[in-house]
Formats: sequence, C-alpha cells, structure tokens
Amino acid sequence: VQLQASGGGLAQVGGSLRLSCKAIGLNFSINTIAWYRQAPGTQRELVASISSGGNTNYADSVKGRFTISRDNSRRMVYLQMNSLKPEDTAVYYCKASSAWGRGTLVTVSS
Repeated sequence: VQLQASGGGLAQVGGSLRLSCKAIGLNFSINTIAWYRQAPGTQRELVASISSGGNTNYADSVKGRFTISRDNSRRMVYLQMNSLKPEDTAVYYCKASSAWGRGTLVTVSS
C-alpha cells in the first residue's frame, strides 16, 4: 500500500491550502481514510477522517475550518483547510488501514 500526500506549503494566517492523498494498492472504496498531523515536540493527532460511506469526523480544533472529502473513482482523499492559524503548522499525514503516507509540511505564517 502506498499513500502519496501532497499540497503542503506556506500559507498566511487566514489563508487556505488543499492537501491531497492518493492511495495505491488497497481496496480504496471500503477503507476509512484519515488525516493526522504532528507539530514539533507533540504527538501525532487525528485531524479528520472519512468513512467508506462518506461519514466524516473532525478534531474540535479544526471543525468549521477544514473539510475532508474523497473521490473513490480517482482513489483520492482531500483536506481543504481554510482560515488557517499558526497552530495548524505541522506535518500532515494521510492514513488508510495500517499504512501511513510520507507526510507533507504545512506552515502557517503570521
């Protein structure tokens, strides 16, 4: 299983970024896909997840600002991040089943 995350970069406070994750080598449509993040010196935390049926779950810290979605035909999961805050700065990882992507860095500058 390979998970290829992309879309990270530098954003200003209040700005937006969209992360993408492409899954290769798993039965994508039946898996729950999740985004996690890890800031320096902290533990990795769940940001959002989306089930095979499209049910979503968000960390309280991102509710109302981030949106997770999936396109099963393209084997892609997206994380739309709006109203970014400095505390959103972290390496973001996508996860499916027991597999982790390599991570993409998001830096929010004030």
